Amino acid sequence: MSTTADRTGTIGDRLINWALRGLIGLALVMPYRFRVPLFGRLVAGLIAPLAGYRARAQRQLAHVWPDMDPAERARIARACCDNFGRTMIENYSRRGFRARIGQTPITGDGLAALDEARAAGRPVLFLTGHFGNFEAPRQALANRGHVIGGLYRPMANPYFNAHYARTMETMSGPVFAQGRRGMAGFVRMLKGGGMGTLLFDVRATAFPEIDFLGQPAPTATSAAEIALKLDAVLIPYFGTRAANGLDFEIALEAPIPHTDPATMTREATRRLEARVRAHPEQWFWVHRRWSKSV
Repeated sequence: MSTTADRTGTIGDRLINWALRGLIGLALVMPYRFRVPLFGRLVAGLIAPLAGYRARAQRQLAHVWPDMDPAERARIARACCDNFGRTMIENYSRRGFRARIGQTPITGDGLAALDEARAAGRPVLFLTGHFGNFEAPRQALANRGHVIGGLYRPMANPYFNAHYARTMETMSGPVFAQGRRGMAGFVRMLKGGGMGTLLFDVRATAFPEIDFLGQPAPTATSAAEIALKLDAVLIPYFGTRAANGLDFEIALEAPIPHTDPATMTREATRRLEARVRAHPEQWFWVHRRWSKSV
């Protein structure tokens, strides 16, 4: 039985937060080019097995691709945890991450759509998933002077969540926790031509199921609903990790046409699926996507 440390967290939450912050603090002392791969290996080899993340990743891989060789599932699960660790320390590295992204080329049909929307004063809503480093596109655009707020799902550990949210905010703009109050703030930010980003590939039981990688998954249609309500341009974007493990390919894809929330979300899912199939080790299989039993 856990003992409540305060109104929002337990003593266990505090201990985990202290441990993670200690590891992050030690990693931040190292040069960036060593820090990122080391933290990836640390998470993949130590933290993920202890936390059950690698086992969960393998279960979800088996759920989606039951005919895959178990050795390949194990390889992808470990690589996924390595990417998870790299992403975490990159997002805490601020200046190092910003400098590494630098003037990384941004490709895709979404670039022209972004310019047109900004010229017309229309809101822009970027949509992405837990793939590669989902903050890389936002950082690349921030490096070019764009201010992009974010909507995020708070972590279960309130102590770790508090400083992680502050870290995300330093990337480009304000961040808002999911919920009625946060959604209201996020929408206000978009009104009048603002820009925001959100991740849609989380298990959202209040929403309908949409097939993701061939299996039904509860999927939030919030992004499409907001885009329709505000006449916002809905642009999927992705930061795919390069072979050297430190750089990224940044792509702004063509906007998703305005139709209805379900159709638009299925199209967003199709775009993400294409990225995951091409680079399965870069999607966060550690997150429960389909059901609690997987």
